[in-house]
Amino acid sequence: MKSPFTDLKVLELASVLAGPAVGMFFAELGAQVIKFEHPELGDVTRAWKNDKEDSTAPISSYYAAFNYGKHSERVDLKSDLGQQTLHKYLAESDVVIHNFRNKDVEKMGLDPKSLLQKYPTLIVGRITGFSSDPLRVAYDVVLQAETGYMSMNGTPESGPLKMPFALVDTLAAHQLKEGILTALYNRKESGMGAYVEASLEDSALAGLINQATNYLMSGQVAQLSGSLHPNIAPYGETCVCLNNEFVVLSIGSDKQFKAFCKVIGREDILANENYSKNADRISHRAELKKELDHTLLKFKREELLNACEIEGIPISAVRNLKEVLNTPHAKKLALREAKEGVQTVCMPSVAFQLISAGEL
Repeated sequence: MKSPFTDLKVLELASVLAGPAVGMFFAELGAQVIKFEHPELGDVTRAWKNDKEDSTAPISSYYAAFNYGKHSERVDLKSDLGQQTLHKYLAESDVVIHNFRNKDVEKMGLDPKSLLQKYPTLIVGRITGFSSDPLRVAYDVVLQAETGYMSMNGTPESGPLKMPFALVDTLAAHQLKEGILTALYNRKESGMGAYVEASLEDSALAGLINQATNYLMSGQVAQLSGSLHPNIAPYGETCVCLNNEFVVLSIGSDKQFKAFCKVIGREDILANENYSKNADRISHRAELKKELDHTLLKFKREELLNACEIEGIPISAVRNLKEVLNTPHAKKLALREAKEGVQTVCMPSVAFQLISAGEL
């Protein structure tokens, strides 16, 4: 299918992750995305380099992860010339994306009411931090802590941990993306633009999904439980096979558990009333884990995976990123682009396929 946004013009004034991820989404789907950066520093993530990167390169791999397919310009939005340039582009744009703080919105000429009075068909998309405290400085790790994620992630031994990527920023990017798409859909009918705001705080709270309802409906407070699922067992248990290779179990039903016990030669477990039903296994999951740990140590990982696949039992290897990103499928998905003299490779933000009815 033809890229759906080839006629769409997006002006991106955002930096770091959430806003740029939205801009990249539209760029991947054919939109013309112009990114304004600070005239001297650029996007701050240009300097966020790991210890294996070229310290003299103009961009980092972090920057490359969220800025594929864009044209970048250096513009000082606080200068008269910068404001002239801004409004020149706004007059031609369908969407503008930014993440400026409240105190800077007026200075940058981005007050949504004024913008929409001047450009009535424009979609103004903004990422903010704390809806409950707009003046508070918001970073991903702060939100992971404040909205409960860290209280669930980790183990009693490790203590609270953040996810090893900017999860809340990613959630907020998806929320803003969906809001902008909704606004574009509405504009087709009304001819009017809109202001769309997604906060990190609200996005994080919405992302709590079943862990939130577990508390809201039954009072269960999620604890540090590693990868364990609060409602299913054994689901999320990691076990070691021969050669110190890890697998993770994701048994979702009594039927699957019965089949799994047969595959590993432990039908005796099924005779134990502590493990016969999912609710029983949740109550006795620590004891069950010891039984499974002892048994799976005798299996070669790939042989166990193959046997479970034949029986339709969900279990998987725990693979590192080198293993994952060197698979043919991951290599096929990767996006490559020469940017400012640096050959970049990143994963896409668009992970769906769009096929027209006529092409099926």
